Amino acid sequence: MATTGLLRFGHISASLAVFLGLLGALRSGHCDEQVPLILWTSEGTSLPRLSPPALGHIVEEQQLASHLEEALDAGPRNVLLFLQDKMSVEDFTLYGGAFGNKQDSVFPNLEGALMSSSSSLVLPAVSRTASNAVIGQLQDQLETSPLYLDGETLSQLRLNASSPALLVFRLPYGVVADLMSAKDVLSGNDEAIGQVLSTLKAQSVPYTAVYTALRPSREAASLAVEAGLGGGRSLLQSGRYRERERQRQIKGKAGLYGPVEFKEGEDTCILLWARNLTVGILRRGRWETHDLTPATFGKDVSPRLHGSSCDKSKSKLVLNYEKVLGHSSFKLTFALSQRHYKVSARRWFTLDAVELEYDGTRATFNGSRNVYAPAEFSYSCASVASFNAPLLVPRSPGDPANQWRVSFRDFQIQGFNVTGRTFSYASDCAAFFSPGIWMGLLTSLLLVLVLTYGLHMIMQLHTMDRFDDPKGPAIAVPQTE
Repeated sequence: MATTGLLRFGHISASLAVFLGLLGALRSGHCDEQVPLILWTSEGTSLPRLSPPALGHIVEEQQLASHLEEALDAGPRNVLLFLQDKMSVEDFTLYGGAFGNKQDSVFPNLEGALMSSSSSLVLPAVSRTASNAVIGQLQDQLETSPLYLDGETLSQLRLNASSPALLVFRLPYGVVADLMSAKDVLSGNDEAIGQVLSTLKAQSVPYTAVYTALRPSREAASLAVEAGLGGGRSLLQSGRYRERERQRQIKGKAGLYGPVEFKEGEDTCILLWARNLTVGILRRGRWETHDLTPATFGKDVSPRLHGSSCDKSKSKLVLNYEKVLGHSSFKLTFALSQRHYKVSARRWFTLDAVELEYDGTRATFNGSRNVYAPAEFSYSCASVASFNAPLLVPRSPGDPANQWRVSFRDFQIQGFNVTGRTFSYASDCAAFFSPGIWMGLLTSLLLVLVLTYGLHMIMQLHTMDRFDDPKGPAIAVPQTE
């Protein structure tokens, strides 16, 4: 059973990593649907004393709403919500110093904030449904809309302690796993938290901070293997269950949120869907990333598409954003075209380019040689990126795109022959002859050659026409000179 509890700290004298490490050691199952939640206030403010749940209890949505309501009734109503893509208690256990030197903790800013806070609340296990409802619960209780920011834009905002505000800061985890390790990502997230808290401290604005995630990260066993601690015991079924769940989510992705659609008149002519859109820029030898997914997809999200166009031969989808990686204006453009190819006797469409336009500068990635599909189909790929077996490459060595990276997960696009608001049959980017298939074919060919050689040798065997009889006279073989 998973162990959860609501703990109230006065002045924290021990490291957060050690505390969560002890909790992680007690947990043994059902970690796939739980995430931790940490709540604290700025110096000089305190939270009411709340009784912890019973041992083994997982905090659900209704109970979490009650805790948040009691905290906001007594604490500051300027709320900072640090929302990470994935997180589990084991992240603190492995990278917070619980199994090694505490000086190696990657959460110095978070631990410092908790130690300086007059009171803190830690929920080691919150159901995934409850964590996904945190934004809506805070919005209802504060009666204000969420404002999505980053550390740089926060410095330009002036908060008023008398009026409530809900500031949401999205922190990556798995979305940039290809760019850096999980430990580096968590360290970068902690630095982002420290930057935000320093800005609020400089403005002398009291706040209530909440740190949680949308979904759990990997299970404790895989995290332990990454840290070199050994895998430990695990359920044999858990891996298959997670894979089935992932496939179910991919098949039911339309139920998560609908695709971006651009209409020319009354008819939809371009559709775009992705589980994740991420861009990154290289600054001072380090990759800084930004997740565009929340501003692109969702029930209540309407991305600005001005500049988009489509006709029978060319289509262009332009996604307009504000304040991305320090740029006041930012555009993500997908340029597609279709033409008839005589060799295949059919029409094909290609993704000619993906362009990033920011403050008058344009970075262009080519994709026409790698991203294509029949004109009647849509194009689908599990990963379309500009790194690690890239499908998108910079247009030229001197193009600004060499300083950028783009990554699209579970990507699907259709720019021609769209019927209604649904994608046509998808042409997947996965090749038919995968490395596993080639290995099987070559191994089978080698075995066939060995068998053929063996049969050939057997067929060449012949019996002697005369035999030496040991009871009779020996066979005389005349010698000739």
